[in-house]
Amino acid sequence: MSDRVYVGNAGADAAGDRGWLLGHFKPPGDPRHSADVEIKWGVHPPGDERAEWVRGEHRTALLVLIGGRFRVELPGRSVLLSEPGDYVVWGRGVDHSWRAEEASTVLTVRWPSVPGYSVPDPDHSVRDHPGP
Repeated sequence: MSDRVYVGNAGADAAGDRGWLLGHFKPPGDPRHSADVEIKWGVHPPGDERAEWVRGEHRTALLVLIGGRFRVELPGRSVLLSEPGDYVVWGRGVDHSWRAEEASTVLTVRWPSVPGYSVPDPDHSVRDHPGP
């Protein structure tokens, strides 16, 4: 890695940081460090679901289905992503949760990258970066 270029593999790199490839939580000086945007490569087994709803969201999000069958729960609406390329966008202030109805891979883009959001990782201590 030079100071301005990083080449990697989403599947391999995501395993090291709960799926997150880019955001404020990467070390300063790393090309993947950003206060503007967060990007996640999420690989979810069937039945995987968010531990709790995100409430009081301060970011806008785009979630794109790469493969599988993935459901996003929003207030008063349930969105099923079932074809590769299906996506949903929600804005600031929209609470949400999700569930993998079958093995799924999704790409999530959120902006801005806001420190302080975290869900406890059952296998590790809580870190200052986005939860699952």
